[in-house]
Amino acid sequence: MVKIAPSLLAADFAALGAEAARAEAAGADLLHLDIMDGHFVPNISFGPQAVRAIRQHTRLPLDVHLMITRPDEYLAEFAAAGADIISVHAETCLHLSRTLQRIRELGKVPAVALNPATPLTVLEYVLDLTGLILLMTVNPGFGGQQFLPAVLPKIAALATLLKERSRAIPIEVDGGINAATARPAVQAGAGVLVAGSAVFGQADLQAAVAGLRRAAAGEGAGR
Repeated sequence: MVKIAPSLLAADFAALGAEAARAEAAGADLLHLDIMDGHFVPNISFGPQAVRAIRQHTRLPLDVHLMITRPDEYLAEFAAAGADIISVHAETCLHLSRTLQRIRELGKVPAVALNPATPLTVLEYVLDLTGLILLMTVNPGFGGQQFLPAVLPKIAALATLLKERSRAIPIEVDGGINAATARPAVQAGAGVLVAGSAVFGQADLQAAVAGLRRAAAGEGAGR
């Protein structure tokens, strides 16, 4: 079953705890937290203290996406704050395999994130260390961007690669996911959909999450 991961980047920053609880009540499978440092991406979001605070308001797994230039320096801090999945960008890791191994040693699920223009070849020697692969379907840094259809063949190529290697690693997609783009992403091979404004931008979160599920399953556009 496709998993829905509402992105708190689109939530009300003045009430993140309540927003996390609302997403859980609405039927979300996990919560996506975009950590931005103003260097790797042109925006600043929140840090370990916010993750720790959010952790107190939900039992959902916290999918912490580190869009920062020196992720190794903060892995232990985010792990202690309550992250369940920690995604690092291959573009920022000098020794990617070492970084993923460290995340695993911290008891968390190690994940690799790739920007749209980053080739899949960077995953060649780290599949054994990876618990999830995040493909960006926009250039990271801001919410509300348009889905990039050019990434669909990349999702499909990754799905084929994982099947050939007999690796049951979930493919997560992040950026521009809504009722119109969910189905193509899932058809290409995505299993986890990160959605910001398509969930938190709606008045009825439960209807929004259910609508994305229906759309991903090809059962109509949903709400």
